[in-house]
Amino acid sequence: MLSYDELSDAERELWNAFPEGRRVDLRTGEPEGDDPAGGGQWGPERTVRAEVVAALLLGANPVQSGAVASLRLAGARITGRLDLASAEIGHTLWLEQCRLEERVSFYGATTRTIRMAGSWVPGIKAGLARIDGGLDLSRSIMEGGRLSLINARVTGELDLNGARISVPGTWALFAGGLAMESAVFCKGLTTQGGLRLIGAQLPGGLFMQGARLENPGGVALNADNVTASTLNCTEGFTARGTVRLRGARITDLLTFEAAHFEAASLDGDGDGDGDASGSVGGDSGGDDGRALVCTRMQAEDFDFTPATPPSGAVDLRGAQVAFFHDSEQSWSGEVLLEGFVYGSIRSEAVSRRDDVVRRLAWIRRTPGYTPQPYEQLAGWYRKIGHDDDARRVLLAKQRHRRRTLHPAGRAWGHLLDVTVGYGYRPWLAGLWLSALTLLGTLTFGAHTPTPTKPGEGPPFRAFIYTLDLLIPIGGLGQRGAYHWTGGTAQWLAYALIAIGWMLTTAVVAGVTRTLNKS
Repeated sequence: MLSYDELSDAERELWNAFPEGRRVDLRTGEPEGDDPAGGGQWGPERTVRAEVVAALLLGANPVQSGAVASLRLAGARITGRLDLASAEIGHTLWLEQCRLEERVSFYGATTRTIRMAGSWVPGIKAGLARIDGGLDLSRSIMEGGRLSLINARVTGELDLNGARISVPGTWALFAGGLAMESAVFCKGLTTQGGLRLIGAQLPGGLFMQGARLENPGGVALNADNVTASTLNCTEGFTARGTVRLRGARITDLLTFEAAHFEAASLDGDGDGDGDASGSVGGDSGGDDGRALVCTRMQAEDFDFTPATPPSGAVDLRGAQVAFFHDSEQSWSGEVLLEGFVYGSIRSEAVSRRDDVVRRLAWIRRTPGYTPQPYEQLAGWYRKIGHDDDARRVLLAKQRHRRRTLHPAGRAWGHLLDVTVGYGYRPWLAGLWLSALTLLGTLTFGAHTPTPTKPGEGPPFRAFIYTLDLLIPIGGLGQRGAYHWTGGTAQWLAYALIAIGWMLTTAVVAGVTRTLNKS
């Protein structure tokens, strides 16, 4: 038990102020002297033992009637370990510009609002904690230990604005299963180490404007299976390492406007450099070299307009979004689009033709041949009434597919492409027919064929004769009535018959494919 007589002057001041909720301010008013980073040199006049803080929060000094007790302390050096694991705390803890010498534990505790703003602390362990209020760590510095909120529940806001957490090679924020009833604010947050939010429930959203997450060689942000209303990574948000949103569900806006991405590159064994309890590499999931992983993600509005092209691959396989917005800066290298579904897609104002060219180049960033991205894009163009653009996309799909076929298939594909554009350009058949008809008419008109039965049959007409050779079905009465006995005209007649069959077959095949797709 603590004895009042054993308390220092600073501790007695805090002890006396607690029942009325008065603030005890031990700061000098000089910015350099009040910086908690140098608080290790503060003397006994600014020192409070952690056991005194714990004793007050646990009811050592009775609360006065009509007052609201709370622990409010500024500019103090707190020595020893503040261990409140599994405690039931009925009072607010408010620390401003304090320096805590050892890690703090609220593991499994039930408590009111906790505010440790602008302070220096070597880590906070608050897994399984139940905080009836907010957790404010704005502008605080954590070095040597992470902020652990695994499976914690917070009814108010989590404020990490301007905070700095430095635990290189492992997780700076370890908060899988975190359940919030309000928002998480990380504006200007700086970390050495990754953020792990797997399965977190964030109905108020996650706001990371201007945050800088540095975990080169691992995962900068792991938000797999997160449910959130908003994920805002804008205003220069920077991730050195993979950003992962696999299976995440964003009910409103997901935005990376003006963000920066640098892909992860794991070390040789794929384990990263983290400790056994929270290795960043252990969550890599084969994402080496990928800047953004959104497989199976769902979002209402996805704004992917970073300030610079990502340095690694972007994986959108199986993602579903209602509105998708990108730009020229969105893509640099590999893009995985298989199964990516969008209701609407938009980018900067460009001509329709340029838009199709850009979209096709976007799809071709996907390794190998995958038909679904072409079909999805063509469906979008049809939806907005741009049927010509849809046909261009589907023609590009067939040309891409042709490269995967065996030689005979590629040859047949080239024939379909040249003659009818795989059925998406049927007017090409008309051009071929007109050109060949003109050639035949001029050639046959300069020569005299031999009647099959002299004195019988219709008079020779070069134009009709040429059409009769080119059209394999039916007859116009000219091909059987005349023949050639040699020379160029005879070989041209044979060629026109063969070309007629090939052209007709190509037209039928192409039109059939088009009708089947329709």
